[in-house]
Amino acid sequence: MDLPIIYHKDYIAPLPPGHRFPMSKFRQLYELLLADEVTHPEQIHIPERPPQELIELIHTPKYVQAYCDGTLEPKAQRRIGLPWSPALANRTCVAVGGTILTAKLAISHGLACNTAGGTHHAFPSYGTGFCIFNDLAVASRVVQKLGLAQKILIVDLDVHQGDGTAFIFENDDSVFTFSMHCEVNFPNTKQKSDLDIPLPVGIEDDIYLQVLAHYLPDVLSQVKPDLVFYDAGVDTHIADKLGKLALTDTGIFRREMQVLTTCVNAGYPVACVIGGGYADDMKSLVWRHSLLHRAASQVYQQFRL
Repeated sequence: MDLPIIYHKDYIAPLPPGHRFPMSKFRQLYELLLADEVTHPEQIHIPERPPQELIELIHTPKYVQAYCDGTLEPKAQRRIGLPWSPALANRTCVAVGGTILTAKLAISHGLACNTAGGTHHAFPSYGTGFCIFNDLAVASRVVQKLGLAQKILIVDLDVHQGDGTAFIFENDDSVFTFSMHCEVNFPNTKQKSDLDIPLPVGIEDDIYLQVLAHYLPDVLSQVKPDLVFYDAGVDTHIADKLGKLALTDTGIFRREMQVLTTCVNAGYPVACVIGGGYADDMKSLVWRHSLLHRAASQVYQQFRL
């Protein structure tokens, strides 16, 4: 049995020419994984668009309805940073469905990887920072509602703090939020995660990985989660346009191996999402995102032996 990879053709939606959000990376990532035989067509799992009531487990019905209908007020739409369209509204919901499916497959297989996801800046009643609905939060609540998992750990290594996720679960002991992020980066106003590790600008591979190794095993021992969500943002890379940290490709691959082996070897299933990554060189950006799936494939094969 091979590592479950989750992808849907609707993970991309048209944006205006020159828009800084790299929408095409989702399809290019899928194509690269197939071309390099990291995955095969039979490994691909296609998510469904979830019913609106599942999204409303986290988000207010008024916000969900307004976004899906295209009636969100202009100021709220500008705060998201993505111009509304029916295709983008559908993409937003399908991507949440992808993370829900990733979580279910991780629980049944031990490890699964989405080719999208990580919209951790979305709050219950509004979106911001290119994030509309919080897929990590919704998927957490869905698997809890289904009785598939009760205690959940969210390991967020995107360069930006997972502020929406932290806010949503701030008073919820069933979900532990761990965010390791650049201290002087978006969002300007940080929320309170269960564990926040703010990092200085320019931190490089070895120090970054040492910090991670210092905290992650203890968090796992403390939380003992039924499921780990891993937000593997590659905006920690030295070449990222929005990053301010200085990880290399090698450092990111080492990070993915470190997170996945630490969790899987301890018996905790991991649902992976790709998180943020921003660069003009799309080929290099897609390669960086693929490091998650390459590492996961290695760990999964070792886990299955």
